Amino acid sequence: MRRHPAFWLMVIALAAIFAAVFVYPRGWGASARPWQLGLDLEGGAHLVYSIDLSKVAPADQSSVIAGLRDVIDRRVNLFGVGEPQVYTAQSGNQAELDVDLPGVKDIAQAIQQIGQTPILDFREVQTVGSSTQYVYTNLDGQYITGAQMVYDQTTGQPQVQVNFNTEGAQIFAKVTAANVGKPLAIFLDNQLIEAPVVQQAITGGSALITGNFTIQSAQQLVERFNAGALPAPITLINQQTVSPTLGSNSLQEVVVAGIIGTLLVILFMIFYYRILGVFAAMSLIIYVALTLGLFKLIPITLSLAGIAGFILTIGMAVDANILIFERIKEELGRGLPRPAAIEEGFRRAWPSIRDSNTSTIITAVILYFFTSSFVQGFALTLGLGVLVSLFSAITTTRLFLRTFMKELPKPSHA
Repeated sequence: MRRHPAFWLMVIALAAIFAAVFVYPRGWGASARPWQLGLDLEGGAHLVYSIDLSKVAPADQSSVIAGLRDVIDRRVNLFGVGEPQVYTAQSGNQAELDVDLPGVKDIAQAIQQIGQTPILDFREVQTVGSSTQYVYTNLDGQYITGAQMVYDQTTGQPQVQVNFNTEGAQIFAKVTAANVGKPLAIFLDNQLIEAPVVQQAITGGSALITGNFTIQSAQQLVERFNAGALPAPITLINQQTVSPTLGSNSLQEVVVAGIIGTLLVILFMIFYYRILGVFAAMSLIIYVALTLGLFKLIPITLSLAGIAGFILTIGMAVDANILIFERIKEELGRGLPRPAAIEEGFRRAWPSIRDSNTSTIITAVILYFFTSSFVQGFALTLGLGVLVSLFSAITTTRLFLRTFMKELPKPSHA
């Protein structure tokens, strides 16, 4: 980039133009990939359920909660809402499950569907012509006492162990005896989750499901078994509805506020740093386009908190430019020629920029992994925005200065 700054600056500018078209909420930008908006911007429903863990052993509670979350998450995705969010919280024997349904039309149907107890059942697999059919057995989740992940003592490979009660053990022995060498399909909420091949008739009330499991995939299967087997009913305890009109108004207000704030920052930079401020403003515009393009490409569900995190990064991006420009001014004051002053200014400002942004990224990571809901959205946009702002301040601004530094006058205060 040092040898051909104009070329690389043009590449970044073209990428920013493409990103700007991509993020525009109408025309090609909307047809290519619509924005994913949160409940507070699109309207919809926020549902809170309590999870009854009174009949679940303490050792199985975390697995049951995770399994319920997985089941409910798959259920709400069937409604075709923009970006449903399902998250849980537990304190002792008390647990809650929160569901955000942005854009949902029939809230009553959603409540009815979500509140149903997960159904786990085993089915025989039959091939009729070129099609595969599943035949119900009388073996379902009520006969399962629990599931857990175990490891093969020889290979160390993760496996899933399923335990049945006395009656279930007898039924399972008959089903497996009739299906040796055939797959036995396991369904949760009428969706196939696994179809292991029966190696032999299994007696004793315990079965091992083997395969090319990773620890994560084996644990997920355990959670699904426990969600459909262990008694942990959920009860709706709170419901909040956000109208689409209110969400639309909130979105318009936050967009206007963001534009005004960005323009004020740009005017300040130009007023105080003259031509250097112009370069900073252009870098800032490129930063906004690239960051929004990244958010839409991933995609990230934008909520009011998420947009607030993004707007915060705009100020942080300008802060990095201020550190750089002040260093450049100091080097020019020492008598260095402009090219040398620019490079030395970036070099001396980098440690401060690196340390401050690293601490912000660490904070964002902690918030993302140890919180939920809107706080996670804020942390995600903040963290990604800071990373792109580092690129904008160190790379884009430097390319502007290297390209136009021959005409660059000495900076001065307004």
